[in-house]
Parts: sequence; C-alpha cells; structure tokens
Amino acid sequence: MRLLKLVPDNTNIHFLKWRVPFYVLSMLLIAASLTLTFTRNLNLGVDFVGGQQMLVTFTESGDAPIAQLRERIGALGYGEPVIQSADTPNSVNIRFRLPTEVQEDAQASDAMTAQVTRTITDNFADARIDDLSAVTGKVSDELFSTAMYALFFAMIAISIYIWVRFEWQFGVGALFALFHDVSLTLGMFALFQIEFDLKIIAAILTIIGYSLNDTIVVYDRIRENLKKYRKMPLPELLDLSVNETLARTVMTSMTLLLVLFALLLLGPASLAGFTAAITLGIFVGTYSSIYMAAPILIWLGVTGDSFVPTESVVDKQQKAARGEA
Repeated sequence: MRLLKLVPDNTNIHFLKWRVPFYVLSMLLIAASLTLTFTRNLNLGVDFVGGQQMLVTFTESGDAPIAQLRERIGALGYGEPVIQSADTPNSVNIRFRLPTEVQEDAQASDAMTAQVTRTITDNFADARIDDLSAVTGKVSDELFSTAMYALFFAMIAISIYIWVRFEWQFGVGALFALFHDVSLTLGMFALFQIEFDLKIIAAILTIIGYSLNDTIVVYDRIRENLKKYRKMPLPELLDLSVNETLARTVMTSMTLLLVLFALLLLGPASLAGFTAAITLGIFVGTYSSIYMAAPILIWLGVTGDSFVPTESVVDKQQKAARGEA
C-alpha cells in the first residue's frame, strides 16, 4: 500500500521569493507586539503582582479536591486562583490576586480573605486552614525580574551555542528568530489580556526550545548544502534546504498542534493560557525558521565559501610541491 505523504518528495516551493514582504510584515508585527506590551501592559498573575496565600489541609481526604476548590473560589469573582499541591496529597497552597482597589485597603483585603476562607470551610467540612500569609509586591517583583532574566539569558546562551557550532551569522539569525517568536507571544498576551504567570514563562521557554530545534534542523541542512553546491546562488540553496526539511517540519508541527487543539477544547481552564502560548509558538516558530532565520543569512553575507577552510601559506606550498593546481 502506498504511504500517504503530506509533503511530496519533489516539493519545490520558492519560499525566499517572498522574503522581503514577509520580513516587513514580521517587523511590523514585532513593533506592534512590543508597543502593546509596554503600553497596554501584561495582565500579571498573582505570581508577579502579589496577593494572599493560604495552606489548606483536608483532614479526612486522601487527595485534595483541587478542581472543586478552583470552581468554588473562582465563582467569587476574584479571578482564577493558583492552586498547587503541597507536601502531602491532601494539602494545597492557594494563592489569589487582590484587585487593584483592594490592594491598598487593609480592611477590604481582610474581608476578601475572610470570604475566601469562609467559602472553603463552608463547602468542605474537613478543610483546615494551616497558614495564611501575604505574597508581597517586593517578592513578586523579584520573581518577575528573575523570570525575564531567565528568558533573556536562555536566548543568549542558545545564540552562543549556534555561533560556535556554525558561524556567527547563524547565531545572529537564530537570536532574531527567537526574539521574533517571544515578542509575538508577549503581544498576544498584552492584546487579549490573558493572565501572565509562571506557567506562561514555562510556555515561552518551551517555545524557545521548539523554535531553536526547528531552526537548527534547517541550518544543518543549509550547512551541508553549502559544502555540496558551492556555486549555487544562495537564495536557491536556501529554498532547497527548506524544502528538504519541510516534511519533517510539517509532521512535527501537525502532531503537536493536534494535542494542543485537544487541550484548548477539552483541557482545564487553568491551562488555557499555557496552551494558547504554545499553540501560537508552534505557528510562529515554524514560520520564523523559514522566513526569519533562513533569509537573514543572505543579508549577513553567508556565501558558498563560508564553510571552506582558508588555506594557509604552508598548505599552498605543500600543494605546489605536489604539483596540484
């Protein structure tokens, strides 16, 4: 039986033909995303803006009813709480953000905390409040700064790795592609005001890893073809390399998107932001590997001789002694 192929073996799409319009579009999208991020701001979650935190133990239960807790507390209208398992299966840490009008009002803050506590104890007879504390703004600011540094240094380290493995032009191309992917993801969160918390940082790091993997596959094929077809014009060589890796790219993206769409449609609300970030990241990561990372090599001066070792004076003398041209 003949196998079904999503991408035929003789595929020859002229991607580089449209490199300038797509680069202009990408630059406009990056500018719009950064403008949204710095003007409209991100809808930071309790991890980054502070709030209240409590430790709750369910004395007569083997496992804490996390789904029911999230539903009951979420119904109070204070936003999506962050509920995580604690040291034992029957205890959880609950964090919820204080609304802006409550943050500076101690009495309103205490009343809100009391309402959340009462909701838990009224609906769960075996619930015991073991600890109640505030997540200060200073701690949250430090956490946000640390997360941003993690993203920045991850991108720099990746670029250095590609620079060492390939050439400096490839490192610059990979860094620009990653910057493009992260910028568009942040722009989506700023535009739709999806809550931005530590889960989203994890999603962005996942996007960076996926985009880098896709870019390295394309770059590795470009390097191989540069050695094989030294006289081929670089745009044609880049098209050839992208087409040769297209089947792998399409299959990887399709399988990931099937899972992500299932999570978006059927998954819990607490993972909606995480899933949306990775879904967008798959699209922009695949796009940037083709239309960001590859075409920039033309403008950075990569040629067919980029991977040909330069002959030293001694090499030339030995070659002449052997009578080689």
